Amino acid sequence: MIKVSDTASKKIIEMMQDDGFDAAKDYVRVGVKSGGCSGLSYELKFDNQIGENDKIFEDNNVRIAVEKKSFLYLAGTVLEFSGGLNGKGFVFNNPNAQRTCGCGESFSL
Repeated sequence: MIKVSDTASKKIIEMMQDDGFDAAKDYVRVGVKSGGCSGLSYELKFDNQIGENDKIFEDNNVRIAVEKKSFLYLAGTVLEFSGGLNGKGFVFNNPNAQRTCGCGESFSL
């Protein structure tokens, strides 16, 4: 399961509307790819298509699609949004990550 904080939910719904997506029927696609300074990096985008290898979750009024191979790295993650002094953006609080980079955009297991 992937959780979405209240702050992240509000920002996601706002951004989806701005990009022409409907949070009630479209998805936030969350994934992991090779790269970044720690070895793996996070991906986040909006999507209106579901693949046969996707796992679907809904939390805090946000529908989330994750490919099964990425889900192994993301199980238990909480997606948050930070608007603090270090910059605005989405933050992945991933209990599976053993090491993360300073910017929080990549991790390793």
